[in-house]
Amino acid sequence: MRRPRGTRRAKATRASAATVGLRLPKRPLGRSGMAVSILGLGTVKFGRTAGARYAAPFELPSDNDIADLLATAQSLGINLLDTAPAYGTSETRLGAALAGQREGWIVATKTGEEFDGVKSRFDFSADHTLRSVERSLTRLGTDRLDIVSIHSDGRDVGDIEAAGAVRALTRLRDEGTIRAIGFSGKTPNDGNAALAFADVLMCTINASYSDETPLVRAAAEQDIGILVKKPLGRGRHRPQALPAIAAVPGVASILVGTISAAHLAANADSLCDQAATTRAAPGIGRSGGPG
Repeated sequence: MRRPRGTRRAKATRASAATVGLRLPKRPLGRSGMAVSILGLGTVKFGRTAGARYAAPFELPSDNDIADLLATAQSLGINLLDTAPAYGTSETRLGAALAGQREGWIVATKTGEEFDGVKSRFDFSADHTLRSVERSLTRLGTDRLDIVSIHSDGRDVGDIEAAGAVRALTRLRDEGTIRAIGFSGKTPNDGNAALAFADVLMCTINASYSDETPLVRAAAEQDIGILVKKPLGRGRHRPQALPAIAAVPGVASILVGTISAAHLAANADSLCDQAATTRAAPGIGRSGGPG
């Protein structure tokens, strides 16, 4: 598989994990049949600044910056990329960066939330879900999606099911267009309700929020894959927080949204510390850095 453009520049920014040849381990993503790197790359910053609510302001990266970041991710052993229609131009830009080199990546996107540059609207109907997935396929330049998660707004999960989103995603999974149905909720109750249909759950765990940790364990007992979102509290915690999250039973991968190759490598370094990954130490410090 060819490396993305900008490999040379990515090497210059790569931190010690890659320098010493360490690569992030992979874990099974529940019953999905996929194995994901313990660290995944979130791409909201590829395409959206409005309403992103990160601790520090940022500008959208250039196409070359994105290529460099993917090269660094690849060198570190990262194979999981997370995007969404609500992330502005993220899907389109990611698709362009992956053109001709889709193999080897696990691409996750979402459905249900649409962002117009000012505010979000939500549509969980079967018709919208099918159209949303078709649009994501086009934007990402692929004929398959590994994970499509319902991007919940916190409404009753039963209402989301009744609207038709789950039915539509099940059809797409049966047809082979998608490999796994995911769910990204707002609360532990949301996640618990989604256990009835989800192959993958996106849960929030970080140094200042652990309410969903019991949900992770419950999902693991049902062989449902767990992707952790907001692990650094949108830039409010340090990479040293990641090993404790990785040590939670059931966690398959931790998604970090960044546009900095150095920051991505620093996160990888924290997880390549084998001693750290075996202990779930509480009381992790905070930082105003990117996240």
